[in-house]
Amino acid sequence: MEKARISKLMSEKGMCSRREADAYIERGWVKVDGRVVGLGDKAYPNQTITLDKMAQARQTARVTIILNKPVGYVSGQAEGGYRPAASLITPERQFDKGRQRFEPGHLRGLAPAGRLDIDSQGLLVLTQDGRIAKQLIGEDSEVEKEYLVRVEGRIQGNGLSLLNHGLTLDGQALRPAEVSWLNDDQLKFILHEGKKRQIRRMCELVGLKVVGLKRVRMGNVTLADLPVGQWRYLKGHERFL
Repeated sequence: MEKARISKLMSEKGMCSRREADAYIERGWVKVDGRVVGLGDKAYPNQTITLDKMAQARQTARVTIILNKPVGYVSGQAEGGYRPAASLITPERQFDKGRQRFEPGHLRGLAPAGRLDIDSQGLLVLTQDGRIAKQLIGEDSEVEKEYLVRVEGRIQGNGLSLLNHGLTLDGQALRPAEVSWLNDDQLKFILHEGKKRQIRRMCELVGLKVVGLKRVRMGNVTLADLPVGQWRYLKGHERFL
């Protein structure tokens, strides 16, 4: 067993992001086996890492936002003349305003945790919390993503079987998915990964063209009745896993 940087261990344990861990360590808010540690210190994976109450309070104050992203907005930074989805996070567009009051500080450090391409709509998570970001987009993420996909064309004979398991993108075999027909022109996809434009490319490989794509669920959090272009805060009882 080898030692690793404490910030790396904290990220792997889902305590926070590595950047957040470094910030907490700099402030003296991290202990290993009861001893305050310094930036760059290392520890064994089986040692006990604890956060000071100040760090815990800061994590609790961080917000996570659920947005019903419309077509025509990019998930991240503005590009190609298109507006970022975060520009929709305004007091006027807040859904269910009674639960939590919007504050301008909630925009600081807000970043998408999992993307939707410009031609897709639906559930987009934006968060200030590194723990949630890692849970949703980390390499070992186990959070399911569910999509409703409208298609055109004629699927090849074993196409549905291949969509579920057997396709390769960018030289890598895709993880097994759960794909089924909802009606004559609509499929339901449940994925356990998120490669760039994955569903569109998967469909092309079996003779289909995607003409509409909507993400409706990430883990246990659903889009439900959130209107297009509006947003809400993640509720206190909601968990992605």
